[in-house]
Order: sequence, then C-alpha cells, then structure tokens
Amino acid sequence: MMTFTLMNKEMKQLFASSLIWVFLAAMQLALAWVFLGRLNTFLELQPQLAQLANPPGVTEVIVSPVFSVASIVLLAVTPILSMRLFAEERRNHTLTMLISAPVSITAIVLGKFLALMLFFSLIPLLIVALAVSLLAGGMLDFGLLGSNLIGLILLASCFAALGLYISSLTSHPAVAALGSLGVLLGLWVMDLMAIGAENAIHHISLFRHFENFNIGLIDTFSLAFFLLFTATFLILTIRQLESERLNG
Repeated sequence: MMTFTLMNKEMKQLFASSLIWVFLAAMQLALAWVFLGRLNTFLELQPQLAQLANPPGVTEVIVSPVFSVASIVLLAVTPILSMRLFAEERRNHTLTMLISAPVSITAIVLGKFLALMLFFSLIPLLIVALAVSLLAGGMLDFGLLGSNLIGLILLASCFAALGLYISSLTSHPAVAALGSLGVLLGLWVMDLMAIGAENAIHHISLFRHFENFNIGLIDTFSLAFFLLFTATFLILTIRQLESERLNG
C-alpha cells in the first residue's frame, strides 16, 4: 500500500514539471514523423509489394520500425528523467528523512520505479494509438503489435532500474544523468559489436534481446533476461539505500 502511495507522490511531482510535458510533446512529434515517413514508404512500395506472394503488411513495414526508434528515444530520455529520483533528494537533504521514515526501503524504491514506468508506458501507448489509426485503410498484425509493446515496456523497465540505481549513488543529478547515459550508450555500442557475432556479447545485449520482440518473437530467454536485469538493479538500489540507513 505504501508503495502505491509513494508512486502517486512521485507521479504528481513528475507531471508537475513543465519539462515532462515538453518531453512528451517532443517524443510524440518525433515518433509521428517516423510513422508518417514509414507510411509514405509503404505507399510508394505498393506496386512492388503487390507482386510478392506473401508481402509484409503495415505492421512490419510501418509499426515495428517506429517501436525500434522508440527504443533509442528511451535511451536518450531515461538519464534525464531518472537523475532526480534519488540524487536530487540527496542534494536537497530529503533522502535522509525518507529512508529514516518507518517505510521499507523496498517500498521506496518500487514506488519511484513504478512512477517512472508509468511515464515510460505512455510512449508505447502513443505508438499503439498511431498503429490503430492504420485500421482505417488496412489490417494490423495484433500479435506483432503486442510483441513490440511487451518488448518496449520490458526494455524501458531495464533502463528505469539502471537509472534508478545510478541516481542512488550520487548527490548530483547531472552526474547521475551522465552516468546513466554513459552506461546506456555503452550497452548500445555493445549491441553494435554483437552484429553477426554469436558470442557472449550477443547474449547480454539489451537491444539484441529487444530485436526478438521487434520481429514478433517472444523468446523466453530474452524475457527472463529483461526481468533478471531489472530485478538485479532494483535489488542493488535497495541494498545501497539500506546501507545508507544502517550507516546513518
């Protein structure tokens, strides 16, 4: 119960910031621009697609690439949104009061994590809204759409958990943002290194696992990897704050 109370508090603080609304507007414009570009490409390719026995549909040509772009957008915005969650509280000297309150550290961490995830969930929902508009002139592959939706939410949970942990390590939001951005960019570079390589890098790349969902494959290994990655960094965050509580 306390987790949801803290989540509501974080959500109110999050959406009270004008920066959040600017982010939402910018992300919607960027994704809508990609969506319209893919739609234009699909219409131009109609003569060639008509000659194929099993041509790709609007979901493969238009919607899946938008989800792929959204994964990069999430990488860019996560550091900015997650940097304040603990670092700003520590800078404002409110973190000590928070972790000293009769509330479990787990509830505090999960409350902040869920608030961030609720915001991140708006991004795939915006894409779904764009995709549904295609029903006016065609058919959607709801299986592929659902796979992309699940994959992007799982990827966002990994980003959020990582950003939350890094924010718990410092009292400077800018340092937390740069740290999160550096790690996430490192993971992206790891994905580029994994192209065509069947090695360990291939199996620990977040973006490589997301690609399975992006093509409609809900792989149990990728699902387990996302959940384990998220849980690991949430536990690390809890341990970090519990250490601070014990040390006063």
